[in-house]
Amino acid sequence: MSDAPFPAHGETHYRRIRTKICGITRLEDALHASRLGVDALGFVFYRKSPRYIDPDRAAAIIFDLPPFITTVGLFVNPTHDDLEQVLHHCPLDMLQFHGDETPGLCTMQRLPVIKAISVSGKEDLERVASYDCPVLLDAKAPAGVYGGHGQCFDWSLLEGFDHRHELILAGGLNAANVRQALTLRPWYAVDVSSGVESAPGVKDAAAMETFVARINAPF
Repeated sequence: MSDAPFPAHGETHYRRIRTKICGITRLEDALHASRLGVDALGFVFYRKSPRYIDPDRAAAIIFDLPPFITTVGLFVNPTHDDLEQVLHHCPLDMLQFHGDETPGLCTMQRLPVIKAISVSGKEDLERVASYDCPVLLDAKAPAGVYGGHGQCFDWSLLEGFDHRHELILAGGLNAANVRQALTLRPWYAVDVSSGVESAPGVKDAAAMETFVARINAPF
């Protein structure tokens, strides 16, 4: 099989690019995303984020979702008590860590973990091999700022790069640039937040529709 995200001539299989929409705060946005065929929805439990959602509110949204939508909780340097408090209220399927979490902390969780790595240079990519879990690559934010901030990193840094687990691309993705991202490599998934918003935490239905259509359109 080739490294292209879609099949070469004569090939019968290809890797479908999965889509996650993060920063969900409203039921109507979650339901519209699910109708579009989005694979996963992200809920931000980092209080300093403008997309923070209370665990009880997130749980209410999750309980109203249709089957087969993966729910992902985003955390930044959580304590054990932080995680247990959210999980007590919220039936999450996966955890996504955006802080300085160690490889050991990631592997000790009772739910599957995605580790976000902030990228601004090759040295950041060297950290990926330490994590025995799927990795999300995001643009590096200013010092002391965690999570996405709507910026892309230099995708040329990824030439020849690989990881033994699934790779997810994030950081400044939108309908205008996601097609270019898909030509880089066979990504397991892409993760979008601000690129489909009208305001932080408020998703734009038309933007979500266009983004998903661009991913699913044949090359």
